[in-house]
Amino acid sequence: MIEEFKKFIMRGNVLDMAVGIIIGAAFGKIVSSFVSDILMPPLGLLIGKIDFSNLFINLSGTPVSTLAEAKAAGLPVIAYGSFLNAVIDFLIVSFAIFMLIKQVNRLMPAQPAPKTPHLCPYCKTEIPEGATRCPHCTSKLDDSDS
Repeated sequence: MIEEFKKFIMRGNVLDMAVGIIIGAAFGKIVSSFVSDILMPPLGLLIGKIDFSNLFINLSGTPVSTLAEAKAAGLPVIAYGSFLNAVIDFLIVSFAIFMLIKQVNRLMPAQPAPKTPHLCPYCKTEIPEGATRCPHCTSKLDDSDS
């Protein structure tokens, strides 16, 4: 069983997938930092000096002024500012992946369309191009059929 597991784990596609997941996680952290530390502060400043990461709805009757205070007190809150940051993270990552796939598809050679099989007009089995008789039913094929 251990040998079988070694063969499985050492296959190229498993290693490629592992590398992709690790790089994707690192890329996600970079995007999260970009959104919360670089993109949202100027956006909040433009909108009216809003700190998106501190936007929340307090569901308890206890008054608090920041999300950190509410979390430290264990109060139930809806942290919609954090959710907004996560949505923007997702949109940026999705767009980056879209652009990457678009470029990879552009660089990859176009695959030729699959050839439609040539069928015997009598038994409808596939026959080689240019055949004069069907190898399945032995019917004689006209030049117009092949």
